[in-house]
Amino acid sequence: MTSTVPALGTRTAEGSALQAVLLDMDGTLVDTEGFWWDVEVEVFAALGHTLDESWRHVVVGGPMTRSAGFLIEATGADITLAELSVLLNQGFEDRIGQALPLMPGASRLLGELSAHEIPTALVSASHRRIIDRVLTALGPEHFALTVAGDEVARTKPHPDPYLLAATGLGVDPARCAVVEDTATGVAAAEAAGCHVVAVPSVAPITPAPRRTVVSSLEEVDLAFLRGLMTEMR
Repeated sequence: MTSTVPALGTRTAEGSALQAVLLDMDGTLVDTEGFWWDVEVEVFAALGHTLDESWRHVVVGGPMTRSAGFLIEATGADITLAELSVLLNQGFEDRIGQALPLMPGASRLLGELSAHEIPTALVSASHRRIIDRVLTALGPEHFALTVAGDEVARTKPHPDPYLLAATGLGVDPARCAVVEDTATGVAAAEAAGCHVVAVPSVAPITPAPRRTVVSSLEEVDLAFLRGLMTEMR
């Protein structure tokens, strides 16, 4: 299909075209990182345990196996990882059923990428059942594919989810821009060889080679993402 929107310039230099944009979900597109922590606090309170606020930085952005496993070990709670995962997923689904606020700039960015037919993927450590619920608010039409944390053998911080997304889109990871909000997600994207835009949600993230840190998605647009290919090549 040919876009009716004028192209913004598909190349800034030979071989430096932006081929795709890969986006994290929780804390990046939807304001839900706090939801996960609130659910974890509530679930463990019901089990008779109080979570230390400092643990929030440990579990943010990680796969459920890591975050839930850490909390079980830290509290000594009498619950299995499988049982806890069910409770956390259900609690989160209940939360997003009541409200699902988008991050500032998320809707505008997704609309711009769609309008210019930029291949876009949603890459999350959340399980498929959660992603499918959130997609109804984000708009599934904005994504050529989605990758869930329970669909890969190794999820973030391993590069597998981003490599899978790039393969699925038929693009070179080195010519993909990834937008992430946590150090775990940034590590995964960088290990995959992608250019990274970090929009920190809970814990700070420092700039680094092939990594640009911004304070909000409102600073990110298609021209900005295409510029990364020139600045970091």
